[in-house]
Amino acid sequence: MFLFSRVRSRLKMGPIPLRVLLLMMVLAVVVAAEPVSTADDQYTWPQWKVPQVKNRRTVPLSSPSFSAQHQPELGGTCGIECQRRIPSPSLDDLEKILSYETVYENGTRTYTVVSVQGINEEPIWSTNVSSRSRHKREVYGTDTRFTIADKQFSTKYPFSTSVKISTGCSGVLVSPKHVLTAAHCIHDGKDYLDGVQKLRVGVLREKSKRGKGGKGRGGRAKGRKRKGDKAKEGVEKNEETQGTGERRGRGAGRKSRSRRSVEPNKPSFRWSRVKKTQVPKGWFKGVSDGLAADFDYAVLELKKAPKMRHMDLGVIPSVKKLPAGRIHFSGFDDDRPGNLVYRFCSVSEESKDLLYQYCDAKPGSSGSGIYIRLKEPGKRRWKRKVIGVFSGHQWVDVDGDGVQQDYNVAVRITPLKYAQICYWIHGDSKECQVA
Repeated sequence: MFLFSRVRSRLKMGPIPLRVLLLMMVLAVVVAAEPVSTADDQYTWPQWKVPQVKNRRTVPLSSPSFSAQHQPELGGTCGIECQRRIPSPSLDDLEKILSYETVYENGTRTYTVVSVQGINEEPIWSTNVSSRSRHKREVYGTDTRFTIADKQFSTKYPFSTSVKISTGCSGVLVSPKHVLTAAHCIHDGKDYLDGVQKLRVGVLREKSKRGKGGKGRGGRAKGRKRKGDKAKEGVEKNEETQGTGERRGRGAGRKSRSRRSVEPNKPSFRWSRVKKTQVPKGWFKGVSDGLAADFDYAVLELKKAPKMRHMDLGVIPSVKKLPAGRIHFSGFDDDRPGNLVYRFCSVSEESKDLLYQYCDAKPGSSGSGIYIRLKEPGKRRWKRKVIGVFSGHQWVDVDGDGVQQDYNVAVRITPLKYAQICYWIHGDSKECQVA
């Protein structure tokens, strides 16, 4: 049985309209997540002077075969107890792990060797991060996810930063034209996935009200299809799961083989080609000595910016600094096709590089950006930042002796990872000195 998340949909909608109920839920979450402003230090984004990751040299490689298949579950992750037995990596090890491959849209590939400077300036993280309490999975008894189907929410910030990857994962916009996602959505550790050579990213946008040619009167383009509608193929199945019921949307008067959604308030995907993809060598098999899961992240540069607001990266030292220890993320779970799915939950345990939590999720949500909301230093304004990448369900080696336990795992952004990702985005390490 697939164990990505043992969710059983038991929520039942009453007579309250779905839009009103959703608004109440979202407002309740926002209010609950916002702490009292008296504890300034606890609820303020910390400022970090991060190390610098610089390119040493770049060499061409042969083109990948793009033959790998997507794996729904990852196994063999070295957990908290397991990692304590592994010695800290040397500077040479870190430079090897943070070196990276770049694959371009024409199928060519390069390998870049990096140097790491200012590593001693990285603050020391708390070593007492394990809560020692093992939570059972009964928290998955009721599906606690929210389907964000209405365009009033799904196309507005922060939900609008969530994107769909054509390999079947999710991602988050971290610059006007860069997407952060999970490395396993691109590469299986040995080769790039089939489909990466034509990788695309889908952003939810409101449907155009114009008729054919863009000069319609805006009233009645009854199900008319334009030539450019192929870009909307991400919303292919016109069904939505709500609790224990299943609802099929109605067509526009004629059968459609692609079964595109025609719900009036439901947005559709607008797809963009990926210009280049960057993956750290730490994710590759045999490079990081069992710590590959710590580097399950990748950055995609789009050919054209989607003109959507993005979410900045952030670094947080410990889950104890989070309001109620709570994280948030949105993605495109496979069991709710075409819909954005939002959830929040508390982090149960953490290591330096991973967050162990029990958020309800399904395949398709891997690669979603994990974010929290804290105050900006010296200001009263609250700001959301991406602090990690949802990796998905994993079997974790909890003690180093082969005993495994399943968790939903997220890769946290450390100062070193921030430096690397920021360099990929800006191309200049001087832009990435402070997180």
